[in-house]
Amino acid sequence: MDGLFFHDFVRNALLASIIMGSVLAFLGVHVVERGIVFVDLALGQISMMGVAFAAYIEVDPTSVSIVFTLVGAFVLSLVKVRDVRLKQEAIIGIVYALTSAVTVLLISKSAHGESDISEVLFGSFFTVSDTGLVWLGIVFFAIALLHIVFRNKFFQLTEKFASEDVSDIGFFNVWNFLFYVSLGLAIVLGVRFAGVIPVFAFIVAPPVAAILMTRRQSLVIWLSVAVSVLGSFLGIYFSVQFDFPAGSSVVAMLGGLFLLASVARLFSSRPADSLPSESL
Repeated sequence: MDGLFFHDFVRNALLASIIMGSVLAFLGVHVVERGIVFVDLALGQISMMGVAFAAYIEVDPTSVSIVFTLVGAFVLSLVKVRDVRLKQEAIIGIVYALTSAVTVLLISKSAHGESDISEVLFGSFFTVSDTGLVWLGIVFFAIALLHIVFRNKFFQLTEKFASEDVSDIGFFNVWNFLFYVSLGLAIVLGVRFAGVIPVFAFIVAPPVAAILMTRRQSLVIWLSVAVSVLGSFLGIYFSVQFDFPAGSSVVAMLGGLFLLASVARLFSSRPADSLPSESL
């Protein structure tokens, strides 16, 4: 096993998966607790729309997709549903459907749109260069540092959204804006390296698995990151050992760990609901 990770492309793939997976899993705790699981797909689709638009006007897709995603993150940060008959997820779903339609329209008029969109959808861990890995590490470290230093602010806001107590948040909230911008930036860079589906899996699967194992907030965070790291290692190893696509292998391993957590919860003598909760 150890010999597999002596190859530069395998080592870079593993490090990229661990770096982005750890931060996305941390952010995913907020996403899951807020009940906005659809938001990462929406932001991923906005990123794809940016790539399609860049292909249509024949400019660099990376910079355009980043701009589109950050603007989308800003708009989504303003969405606050106060009508008890509606959920925020419904609004995000409309955004996802609309951007999907616009993406298809742009692809239909672009000579190279399909190849660019294919890259965004599936990504490739094994093509991560040393330079790309350094930039990925710098950006994701900055995002992680922001959320660690101001974790109380972010989690207090998440608790408000989770309890649907948003009456005192106001039209614009700087912490909500920073949350969506940091999430959007993490998603657009993650999508460029790994693809939409692995990014979605990193955001959702580890936090849900962690929540099934404990109700203590601090433990949920650590377990979420641990599941992400373990899924990354097993996924890359499985991909190299058995010649499967890296992104799909990582997603499969994360799904497997979620299933194990589900089974453990089912047969546990102390279900998570009986454990005391803990906030940061």
